[in-house]
Amino acid sequence: MARCDVCFRHCEIPEGKLGFCGARTCLNGKVIQANYGRITSLALDPIEKKPLRRFYPGSLILSAGSYGCNLRCPFCQNYEISWSEEAFKYAEIADGMSAADRVHRIEILSPEDLAHTAAYYRERGNIGVAFTYNEPLIGYEFILDTAKLVRNMGMKTVLVTNGTASLSVLAELAPYVDAMNIDLKGFTDRYYREVLKGDRKMVMDFISQAVKDCHVELTTLIIPGENDSEAEMEELSRWIAGLKNRDGEVIGRDVPLHISRFFPRYKMQDRNATDVRLIYRLAGVAGQHLNYVYTGNC
Repeated sequence: MARCDVCFRHCEIPEGKLGFCGARTCLNGKVIQANYGRITSLALDPIEKKPLRRFYPGSLILSAGSYGCNLRCPFCQNYEISWSEEAFKYAEIADGMSAADRVHRIEILSPEDLAHTAAYYRERGNIGVAFTYNEPLIGYEFILDTAKLVRNMGMKTVLVTNGTASLSVLAELAPYVDAMNIDLKGFTDRYYREVLKGDRKMVMDFISQAVKDCHVELTTLIIPGENDSEAEMEELSRWIAGLKNRDGEVIGRDVPLHISRFFPRYKMQDRNATDVRLIYRLAGVAGQHLNYVYTGNC
């Protein structure tokens, strides 16, 4: 058994078993990444789809996803590879249970494979690799190995993450990551703890450090009845506005915030899509404190 220190859970993982995220395991008394190089999704996307609006706008980026997640958002858009029963089938397949299924569901790529694929598409406007779709930081070792190669090729590495990771993980990745979109899913401990099964303080600490290391944009998905009050958006945007750079200068007003509309999905189909008027109203609240506020899914 060994303890994983990637996130606040500090899973004690028995030999050969998986942690809460489904992507980290214990081998010979050491925690390792179980989904290393296991790619379930690969696409050439507009950078704005990450979403990143102020980082090489108009460009494309090769987007890669694996499986597993350390949160349990009931509205997950990518639940098939994140934390549903299907996602844990990926973990079982990757562990060698079915070679036939592995061929159809998981492509195994080395860091060199992924970096060279990114370079292949450079002439089509690709600027690098984005790790996205599932939670990338639970597999930070593969990201690190790939990002070093991508950097040597003169290309960019992007993370689309829930920010639920320790600062030690961020410190390893920071020299090789150029941009992140980080979910700040709400601004109450109740929402993070009860709905997402997460830890708001860890995310806030992660964001506070990340803005010192690279370009950062934030996303808040507005769930009706959960995180949709003007008071919460006021508090959230005020906090962002106070973020500082490495020199202690307040730069938060220039950190972009994407406020996105919810649609019924996965285990949260018991409520309507977020009212478009509410999204614009909340964007107006945030815009009193932030210079760059974008609405999504409207």
